[in-house]
Amino acid sequence: MRPANLVTAVADVLAGAALGSVLTNTPITDLHGLVHLMLATICLYGGGVVMNDVFDAELDAVERPERPIPGGRVSKQGATLLGVGLLLAGIVIAALFREISGLLAVLIALLAVVYDRYGKHHPVIGPINMGLCRGVNLQLGMTLIITGYSAAKWLGLIPVIYIAAITMISRDEVHGGKRKTLYWAGILYALVSVSQLVVATQTGNIYLTAAFVVLHLFLILKPLLTAIRQPIGPNIGKAVKAGVLSLIVMDAAWVSVSGNWMLALGVLALLPVSMLLAKAFAVT
Repeated sequence: MRPANLVTAVADVLAGAALGSVLTNTPITDLHGLVHLMLATICLYGGGVVMNDVFDAELDAVERPERPIPGGRVSKQGATLLGVGLLLAGIVIAALFREISGLLAVLIALLAVVYDRYGKHHPVIGPINMGLCRGVNLQLGMTLIITGYSAAKWLGLIPVIYIAAITMISRDEVHGGKRKTLYWAGILYALVSVSQLVVATQTGNIYLTAAFVVLHLFLILKPLLTAIRQPIGPNIGKAVKAGVLSLIVMDAAWVSVSGNWMLALGVLALLPVSMLLAKAFAVT
């Protein structure tokens, strides 16, 4: 289920809620609803990565025999039941909060399964498909405040760019890759950061957001530059891992756009939790 990654999905929802709040000038007060959305995203993300392992079982038997299914620790049938069960649970939990939340959860589940089965094998559609999973997940958080979803849903396009960059370079983490792909990833990362600073300027919170953006760039660019210098599998794997875990910092930057520095620091505090889990469980 990639426990470390599940924390990043929660950060997405918190960022979406904060964006919806600032763009509608509506405070976040529905903590019950927020818990619903966080539980839903945990189930949806967990189900998506489990199904990824199900579809990749034969390939992993060759390239990653240590993974749970080819390693014999989990049966393919058992993993399938777990993955489908988690996806359905995420949809139900989201729908119990709000109809639009349930519909977005259905879309996330479909996007995840399509990526797992087909999208990952396409060099262009795959990264966009994976990015949409995260973009719609951000929108899921925006549904905490229904008017916030209407006002901020277009910002769901920004994570598409970021995740597309990570997905692009992740294709080469086993066998190594080309510097050109890594350079493109760096450009896409920069576009995301610029977008955050532009929105922060509009909300009057540029200095707070700039601090989070600088931290985010530091965390993702250091391993990316190492991979560019030596584009071998292990270095690219570290760049991918840094990109995934740093999603929390990117989400904290989005929260900071609202000026809510306490919530931004709260989201940032999820990073050490995710990093600790990453030491015990696979991230990519």
